[in-house]
Amino acid sequence: MSTFKKPASLVFVMVSLLFLIPNGSSAIGKGDKRKARPANRSLTQGEIKEAAHRLSEMGYGTGRVDGAINTSALIAFQKWEGRKVTGRLGRDDFDAIMNATAPQARDSGYQHVEVDLDRQVLLFMDDEGAVKRVLPVSTGSNKHYREKGMSGLAYTPRGRFRIYAKMSGWRKSPLGLLYYPNYFSDGLAIHGNPSVPTIPQSHGCIRVPMSAAVEMSRLLPVGTIVLIYDNESFVSAKDWAEADKQKQEAVIR
Repeated sequence: MSTFKKPASLVFVMVSLLFLIPNGSSAIGKGDKRKARPANRSLTQGEIKEAAHRLSEMGYGTGRVDGAINTSALIAFQKWEGRKVTGRLGRDDFDAIMNATAPQARDSGYQHVEVDLDRQVLLFMDDEGAVKRVLPVSTGSNKHYREKGMSGLAYTPRGRFRIYAKMSGWRKSPLGLLYYPNYFSDGLAIHGNPSVPTIPQSHGCIRVPMSAAVEMSRLLPVGTIVLIYDNESFVSAKDWAEADKQKQEAVIR
């Protein structure tokens, strides 16, 4: 009898342990899920509004940034910060927006426009040199083209320029239509376009979203300084700005 009872007792203990172990594993698993959930949970409408407000504060513009309407502000932010450009607001982007600082101009102290070809963004600075607008752009693809009886290199020049002419509404050019163009060099312009890819893809012009074209035209009167650069080229125009200031002061006197 004793030889029978011992195995029976052992079996009872082992069965009891089997019932206990899953319960403990389940509790640990649930605890892990509770810890991971905040990082993965969907954004609330309040958080989306908060992100939109913060983007506006930093100069990226207004509008919904949830991927449904007007994502240009979010795209500009993603480009400037070197993030993956999706146009969709996820948890990681939300955290980045709330911890980011506003973009800073390469040249400061005067009103002008800068186009960063590496980041593919345009920055507009006010009279104090503070960044007031940041827009996503698409510039020259640096590829050879042959279209509509024309051929050339799709290149956006680097350097310092001035807006020398501008037009309201649509303007027909040899290679397509331009919306509210602001010309800065040999027929090249900052202008609105329905297509603003996340990569350089124009013939040399600087495309901005259609929703920003009219405002940019208003902010860029003839004579506005435009700086265009990449990581290997940058030319300051502070001497131009100083000369402009002296001319204005002479007229006032």
